[in-house]
Amino acid sequence: MTGRVEGLFRYPVKSLGIEPLSETPLTAGHPMPGDRAFAMRHQAGTQEDGWQSCRNFLQVTAGPALAAIRATTGADGRLTLTHPDRPDLTFDPMTEGAILVDWVHPLWPESRPEPAQLVKAPDETGMSDNGLPQVSLLNLSSLRALSQKVGQPLEVERFRGNIVFDGLAPWEEFDMLGKRVQVGAVTLEVTERIERCRATEANPTTGKRDASTLRALNDGWGHQDFGVYASVVKGGPVKIGDEVSY
Repeated sequence: MTGRVEGLFRYPVKSLGIEPLSETPLTAGHPMPGDRAFAMRHQAGTQEDGWQSCRNFLQVTAGPALAAIRATTGADGRLTLTHPDRPDLTFDPMTEGAILVDWVHPLWPESRPEPAQLVKAPDETGMSDNGLPQVSLLNLSSLRALSQKVGQPLEVERFRGNIVFDGLAPWEEFDMLGKRVQVGAVTLEVTERIERCRATEANPTTGKRDASTLRALNDGWGHQDFGVYASVVKGGPVKIGDEVSY
């Protein structure tokens, strides 16, 4: 079974910006470089080192307006964030986290604990939801099936995956569990399905909730899963257009 890489994405600050890529290196035992490298702790979050639960941070599921943030990483490591309701922001996440706290504040619900501090994630894992050094894979055929069930076209960005592919059957990614997948020169091992939350209801262009994705998944297939996690077994470059096979 073969498909083709149609999109590559990373998220430099967890929940605060989607960054499309044309190519990226992957290293065995590591996440995608620069993915969830930082996270914005809120005032109710516990202050601790290392990987932390997503409960400590700003998330799209609680603040859907965050879904519309776009990110670009400069050659000097500075980030530029854009949002339809905010002025563009360029800052150094290593030294200017307080600037991001102020910038994101108007996009965050007043009823929630306020943004407090930009936190550097561990290099070996990033601030992933499951705490593991993995990448996530999304199948565009499954997205088309879900879009039909919802009754509107759904953007793949709602699901915040790293590697987006096409050419396989709907939900065939679940058949990859426990198997090795070749993506260009890279070998991945698929470990688990990704259970989804209300973050996927938010439109990545407008930042408004406009689709009942979880209801559609449950009604149509009896689960809330979309996409799979995989560990990098053999590293190398990955680019759009690479073949996906297993």
